[in-house]
Amino acid sequence: MTEQRIALGISYQGTSYHGFQSQPTVPTVQQALEEAISSVANHTIRVAPAGRTDRGVHATGQVIHFDTHSERQEKAWVSGVNALLPDDISVSWMRSVPGDFDARRSATSRRYQYWILNQALRQALGHAFVAREHRPLDAQAMHDSAQALLGEQDFSAFRAAHCQSLTPWRCVQDVQVVRREKMVVLDITANAFLHHMVRNIAGALIEVGIGARDIGWIARLLAARDRQLAGKMASGSGLYLKAVNYPERFRLPAVEPQTEADWPFS
Repeated sequence: MTEQRIALGISYQGTSYHGFQSQPTVPTVQQALEEAISSVANHTIRVAPAGRTDRGVHATGQVIHFDTHSERQEKAWVSGVNALLPDDISVSWMRSVPGDFDARRSATSRRYQYWILNQALRQALGHAFVAREHRPLDAQAMHDSAQALLGEQDFSAFRAAHCQSLTPWRCVQDVQVVRREKMVVLDITANAFLHHMVRNIAGALIEVGIGARDIGWIARLLAARDRQLAGKMASGSGLYLKAVNYPERFRLPAVEPQTEADWPFS
C-alpha cells in the first residue's frame, strides 16, 4: 500500500490540556488527536505539529502532519475525526501534501496573539481565554516599545531556561500592540519562536504598559541578553497560535495577512 502524507488545520482550547506534546500521565492535545485520527485510519498514527504549545495555550491556526497508508475521503479526515475528538479540539481543513512537507520545518512564519483583559475587576465568563491586568495599560507605549523586537536578533532575554533550541536568534517580521475597548492585544509574527518567547515578551510589555518601565526598556533587555532581567512571564491563558505560513507550492489554505487584531474565534 502506498503511504501518503496528510496535513490538517487544527483549533483547540488549551485549558484542559498540559500542552500539545504527549506526556505519559496527563491529557495533551497530541494524545487526543492521535487517538481520533488512528481510529479513522484504522492504524496507529503519530502526528507532528507546527509548534508545541504550552499548558493552557490555545490555537486557531495550528497545523499538523501525519503519514498513513489508509485511503480516506476528505470528509473522513475532517468530519470523521471531529466526531471522535473532544469538544475543545477540532479539525478545520485537510490537504494531501508532498512527502517533503513538514509542519514545523516547512513553515516560513508563525503568528501569535496575546489577549489581555484590562480591567480592575475579575471576570468569571471567558476567563480561560484571556489574561487579565487590573492596572491601566498604555497600549501605545507598549506598541512603541515593541518595535525594538523587529528584525533578526538574539532573543536570549525572552528565552525559557530549559529551551532546547540550538540558537537564540529569531527574526520578528511584524509586531503590533492595539487596544480593543477593554482588551489589549499583542500581535506578533516571526520566522519561529523560542520556548516561552511570546509570553516573556508579553510580560515585559505589561511592565511598560503600567508605567513601571520606560519605552526603551525592551531594547535594553535585548542588548543585555539576560532572561533574569526581563521580569515575570505572562500566563498561558491569553496566548493563541493564530496562523502558520508555508510556501505556496504546498497549496495549503491561504492565511490572512496580519492586520489590526481580531478576536481569535472570529
